[in-house]
Amino acid sequence: MSGRIARRRAGRAIANEQEPIVLEIIDVDFNNPEHGQQVMAMLNEYASGPMGGNTPLPEYAQRNLIAELAKRPTARALLARVDGAAAGVAIYIEGFSTFACRPLLNLHDLAVSPRFQGQGVGKQLLAALEDRAQRLGCCKITLEVLEGNQVAQGLYRKLGYEGYSLDEATGRAMFWQKKLAA
Repeated sequence: MSGRIARRRAGRAIANEQEPIVLEIIDVDFNNPEHGQQVMAMLNEYASGPMGGNTPLPEYAQRNLIAELAKRPTARALLARVDGAAAGVAIYIEGFSTFACRPLLNLHDLAVSPRFQGQGVGKQLLAALEDRAQRLGCCKITLEVLEGNQVAQGLYRKLGYEGYSLDEATGRAMFWQKKLAA
């Protein structure tokens, strides 16, 4: 990953401060220990909250996730930082649309630290992700969101995301899974 950095001012000031936060969004280098630690901290914080299942990541994931992501050239991440501290993360994976015959990006995880929520961090991460998708010539960005995560759904709708369907007669696409034995 390159070390491109974008500095942006997020929308609202942190409580009791007059100035808006200065947000730095970087392309994560999974081989950089500091980046890896910050990504893991963000994911563990997310997993430990209500939208992540209220349980920290399994020990195996905590030990191996960054190295496993580094092995996959289509797995990438953006890290939002405020004064060097992790404020949010977006982990995405390049896929391919057979119907459009073009690449796509799937946003696999989007997490914003509770202390930075409501300050434009998620919006800036999504803007940076859209920029990456356009540079790659992607036809779309896909994501999954929990039915109960109304805050995230509101942000996604505001930014132009919507449920996927080919037409009304066939309905909306559903996200299914089958867990496999380890």
